[in-house]
Amino acid sequence: MSYPSRRLTLCAVCFVACGLAALASAQAPAQKGFGKKGGGGADRVEIKTYDFKDAKKEMEYALFVPTKYDKEKKAPLMVALHGLGGNPQQMIRSKGLTQQAEKYGYIVVAPMGYNSGGWYGANGPGGGKGGKGKGKGMPPGKAKAPGKGAGQDEDNPPNLGELSEKDVMNVLELVRKNYNIDDKRTYLIGHSMGGAGVWYLGTKYPDKWAGLGPIAPAAFGQPKNLDKLKDVPVIVVQGDADTVVPPEGARRWVAKLKELKINYDYVEVPGAYHDSVIGTAMPKIFEFFEKNQKKPEEK
Repeated sequence: MSYPSRRLTLCAVCFVACGLAALASAQAPAQKGFGKKGGGGADRVEIKTYDFKDAKKEMEYALFVPTKYDKEKKAPLMVALHGLGGNPQQMIRSKGLTQQAEKYGYIVVAPMGYNSGGWYGANGPGGGKGGKGKGKGMPPGKAKAPGKGAGQDEDNPPNLGELSEKDVMNVLELVRKNYNIDDKRTYLIGHSMGGAGVWYLGTKYPDKWAGLGPIAPAAFGQPKNLDKLKDVPVIVVQGDADTVVPPEGARRWVAKLKELKINYDYVEVPGAYHDSVIGTAMPKIFEFFEKNQKKPEEK
């Protein structure tokens, strides 16, 4: 390899690594215990674990059950995916999430996605922060992740993406088993890396979701598989001042939704950054979901 070519390759790797570092550090302000004790229901957040047999380890997830939950009545469920470097507690305590869930009576669950950088399968079965895969439209999984100070761990198996995806689906089934969940009102949201996970899991399992809510989604490539969402409403929220995940990406996916005539709403918040947009997003997302639930199947 010639010196100029080698230099360009190193620059590309540095660019991706720096991009991932910025993505991880940007999660902290948006997903850091906004709800202290007594703060809109965040004091009701429970930390749960289950035996993740495929991973041979105990896996953590966070759960919020509203005060108005009645086991005799079906309750809406929201699955919330954290961003790169985040964790279930940070996501479920994001500004406005438990407040809105309490208001509308939603159960909320936030899975780990195996670790803080698994990408929920969006980066391919082996892809993620430390995997070997390289997913289209996502940062290369082989890129070095930021240091542990951003909340990462070093447990990165070769099938990280696969385990990340399975963890989300396992937690979904756990909650459905333990609570009286309305399958016609089960929704998926996510911020940043979690937004990329929403696109991926939403299009892979469209029958599971009554609606999707990607927030500043870190999906950098061309939209794909959105035709699978013909019966799944989508609300996309993006800050126009976001320099970590610029709005051009969200606009590209939204344009495809429009082309496919999918039921969608796009909220681009003036002056909002990657971290601040999440608080603005929550009321709008819940309002959108309240207007959209699966129609009863015709007999």
